[in-house]
Amino acid sequence: MPSTGTLLTASELVAAYSSGELSPVEATRLALEAIEERDGEYNAYTLVDPEVALDHARASEERWREGNPIGWLDGVPASIKDVFLTQGWPTLRGSVCIDRDQQWDADSPVTARMRENGLVLLGKTTTPELAWKAVTDSPLDGITRNPWNPALTPGGSSGGSAVAVAAGMGELSVGTDGGGSVRIPASFCGIVGFKPTAGRVPMYPPSPFGQLPHAGPLARSVDDVALLLDVLATPDHRDPSALPPPIGTYREAVRRDVRGLRAAFSPAFGYVDVDPEVAQAVVSVVAMLDEAGLVVEEADPGFADPIEAFDVLRSAGAAKLLDTFPEGSAERIDQGLRAVWEQGRTYSARDYLDAMAEQAALGIHMGEFHTRYDVLLTPTVPIQPFEVGHDVPAGSGLRDWPQWTPFTYPFNLTQQPAITVPAGFTSRGLPVGLQIVGPRHSDDLVLAVARLVEEVQPWPTGRPAGPPR
Repeated sequence: MPSTGTLLTASELVAAYSSGELSPVEATRLALEAIEERDGEYNAYTLVDPEVALDHARASEERWREGNPIGWLDGVPASIKDVFLTQGWPTLRGSVCIDRDQQWDADSPVTARMRENGLVLLGKTTTPELAWKAVTDSPLDGITRNPWNPALTPGGSSGGSAVAVAAGMGELSVGTDGGGSVRIPASFCGIVGFKPTAGRVPMYPPSPFGQLPHAGPLARSVDDVALLLDVLATPDHRDPSALPPPIGTYREAVRRDVRGLRAAFSPAFGYVDVDPEVAQAVVSVVAMLDEAGLVVEEADPGFADPIEAFDVLRSAGAAKLLDTFPEGSAERIDQGLRAVWEQGRTYSARDYLDAMAEQAALGIHMGEFHTRYDVLLTPTVPIQPFEVGHDVPAGSGLRDWPQWTPFTYPFNLTQQPAITVPAGFTSRGLPVGLQIVGPRHSDDLVLAVARLVEEVQPWPTGRPAGPPR
């Protein structure tokens, strides 16, 4: 792994600003150098704006010099997925069908909160077209690659964000997760990725996929995720489903003592085939949690695979969105997305309502489950990263991406908070993720359990920014 980039966590970076050891301008220049040096191979960024980034870094440096930073992450280099509106930058969502030459004069809530808290926006990260799948390639931006092995996928749809953070091209990023799209790439890239409770991070414009997609932070430590969630979890009047401000701060709640709490460990949900090396890494870290004082019991949540309801909701949403695209778009979009579009058009209002009823029933079921267990532990993804250029592993016989990520999308249906943290490596040196799921509104609890994982299983050097050498 090249030497440029700080490879510090955001928390370490802010401590360096406070002590005068490093400045926001220096950190931003290092991040930009890392992008220049590495992104030609990884393709994590669709847009980088060094001039704007350095202007913001200079303003942050002046605030630190005067002792008046405007937030806990003032001056930290960060990126945002190219699905969030960003004033002055186009939001093309991986599509050649969106007009670049239009007015881009609004910030999404995510972008606005990051600016207000002094983060230095380096640019926008890659996504599959309209964030529709769990790998990251698009007609607009091409293929994004995993920094642990560039022949393999980083996952998606927030793959650019995960790669940027894992490869040291900025300390923080924000992605979206409509079926695992923060957690999958975070797991494949060896970092932390959090899907908060639905509504915890306001979204605008409204998603045609309803409340399946959540916005969430990606970082190299749980502390950093908590700090960024404090920035993002501020209500915005443009999202009528946004939750009220949290009581207290996540940066404090993450240090909550969770020893003695009850955790269910479901290694396979009773119906998932899990790669043996993935299973072993997860079992190992779960045993460490039990030894550390989290009371772990093997127990499945006891639901049937909700993939059919998920497919109805996501494909109906895709059809609604794509029906607004210009004539001729069907021939220009990702052809896998085109198939989802066409499938979505076949569903009736009753099909959609039936799927929503199944979604509600699953949420109630998991609410009951969490009266017995504080959190649920699972593998994040049951497979290892596979070759780029494919939506499913070559030769697997699978039809579509949700079939290889059955641990993630159920919790978009239930709107529960879920985080992935590094659990270990396979024999090929590829990261494995542990998923922690809590009841709705227990974002603080999920973060605290995730931090315990970091304590019992420290990631090599504490900085998962590249393959072991």
